[in-house]
Amino acid sequence: MREGWGERELHLPRHPVADWSARRRQALADAFPGERLVVPAGQFKVRANDTDYRFRADTAHVHLTGNQTSDAVLVVEDGESVLYARPRSSRQTDEFFRDRRYGELWAGRRPSLKEISDSLGFEVRHLEELEARLGTSAKTRVLRDVDPYVDQAVPGDGARDHDFARVLSEMRLVKDAWELEQLQEACDITALGFSDSVREWDNVLEHGERWLEGTFFRRARTMGNDLGYDSIVAGGSHATTLHWTENSGPVTPGQLLLLDMGVEGNNLYTADVTRTLPVDGTFTTLQRDLYTLVLTAQQAGIDTIRPGADFQAPHDAAMHVIAHGLEDLGLLPVSAEEALAPDSKVYTRWTLHSTSHMLGLDVHDCAAAAPERYKNGELAAGMVLTVEPGLYFQEDDLLVPEELRGIGIRIEDDIAVTDDGWTNLSASLPREPDALEAWMADLRG
Repeated sequence: MREGWGERELHLPRHPVADWSARRRQALADAFPGERLVVPAGQFKVRANDTDYRFRADTAHVHLTGNQTSDAVLVVEDGESVLYARPRSSRQTDEFFRDRRYGELWAGRRPSLKEISDSLGFEVRHLEELEARLGTSAKTRVLRDVDPYVDQAVPGDGARDHDFARVLSEMRLVKDAWELEQLQEACDITALGFSDSVREWDNVLEHGERWLEGTFFRRARTMGNDLGYDSIVAGGSHATTLHWTENSGPVTPGQLLLLDMGVEGNNLYTADVTRTLPVDGTFTTLQRDLYTLVLTAQQAGIDTIRPGADFQAPHDAAMHVIAHGLEDLGLLPVSAEEALAPDSKVYTRWTLHSTSHMLGLDVHDCAAAAPERYKNGELAAGMVLTVEPGLYFQEDDLLVPEELRGIGIRIEDDIAVTDDGWTNLSASLPREPDALEAWMADLRG
């Protein structure tokens, strides 16, 4: 078995992120001078018995390296970066023939150390050398809970490691030009997936939510890496469950269908877009009125976006519109202004969630950032955030008229902060009710 094999070396082009990631690693080193910084990619996770989930490298690791191979560990120290990686195994080893996780005959060809280095543009060493490196005396910070081996090899310092995770997260708040291109591409592919779904409408009506979920996934896998998150395909009252991912129900004429879906591109940047569509292709008068209220709230939120604006500004503007709309519907027990007071917020019975979150390599990006830099901070050019207000009337809510019960509406777009305002990365998908109806009619033929 070990004889009679030829050698083949892949000539991988330099990754387009290589120069950008080098700057990011230098910025990280500058933030922690004289310290060793360890950022793992992570290991495979078992799905069942000897079957693993498809590997997805840790977000911070990808941001700093571009590497997407498992088990790799980035070490930044004294201004120099080294990636410790697990390369392809030799045909002279049992691993090549027998290992179901790493063996080339089982799991496919892993790149060599040279191939990884040529592609990513910095030094790569064998993972076997990592233990000796981590064993030397140095002040070390580790991104925890990513790789059990690394966590065990380096004694933890909770406060220092927590602060390290914060900095890694905050480094992603402002996207560089390459990242903005990746996010635009993810939004463009996502728009194609929405269009695919409407073209399949006859099958959607016959087979329900699962057919639409599968249709969108096919586009995500064809043009990208995967889904950025489990798709939400919520017909009728399922739309009032914010994270309805079971996607097992029917799609029923006369109702609305809420689609919250996003493609993760090949470099792992994800879109996050929501549209609420009339199953019949046209809104009823009631559906159109409610949809228009949410759309007006969304646009009010988007219009607040500019450098220096509070991160909470889109939410506050959107909720102001919705609270007054609920007042006009006669649903609030107090005036809209009273409902908007911090000690009331009674309107949240029907809005449920905040309006925005950061977007990037993670669908809820930069989650470990300090509140003063994120949720209580100001927007800056290069940030990308969602704007996604919604209205949700539960089917057992006795405080609303019966005709409203079971209706859920959300509209979500991905907005990049520019030097003088904003741009909508997902603008190719229509939002206006007339445009939505025309779009659906055109795609269905």
